[in-house]
Amino acid sequence: MTDPHWLDDVEIRAWVGYVRTRDLIAAAVGRDSSRESNLTYVEYSVLAYLADAPDHRLTFADLATKLEWSQSRLSHQITRMEKRALVAREPIPDDARRTAARLTPRGAEVLGTAAPAHVRSVRRHMVDILDRQQLAALADIYDTLLTHHRRAAAPE
Repeated sequence: MTDPHWLDDVEIRAWVGYVRTRDLIAAAVGRDSSRESNLTYVEYSVLAYLADAPDHRLTFADLATKLEWSQSRLSHQITRMEKRALVAREPIPDDARRTAARLTPRGAEVLGTAAPAHVRSVRRHMVDILDRQQLAALADIYDTLLTHHRRAAAPE
């Protein structure tokens, strides 16, 4: 067994900085979301993807892919959100084995109320802290990482 290629100082700073920053920002935006709109960060994400979809509806497979979750995790989340009348499950007419999630009028109303506070929170905790050049560099970095990991996760 060979020794691992240990991280140098810059690599450690990059890795630890990413992990800590991601956790801190997500927690801060989540706290703001819960306080402002009684939605968790996860609930907001589900509602936002459904709101952007044609007919405010996505198959579980498509929604799970967008969220980068397992369908099992998504199913449990949808069950919780159904109890609050934020989303509804719908069968797919031409495929009885598949299910879709649809944004309800109540879910659209809650999302519409939550969206301005969500954007303010994202700005306060990340966007407005960086200058335009830093933000563009960060966006490029995440595009590269997302492309790499999505390609690696794609079935061959």
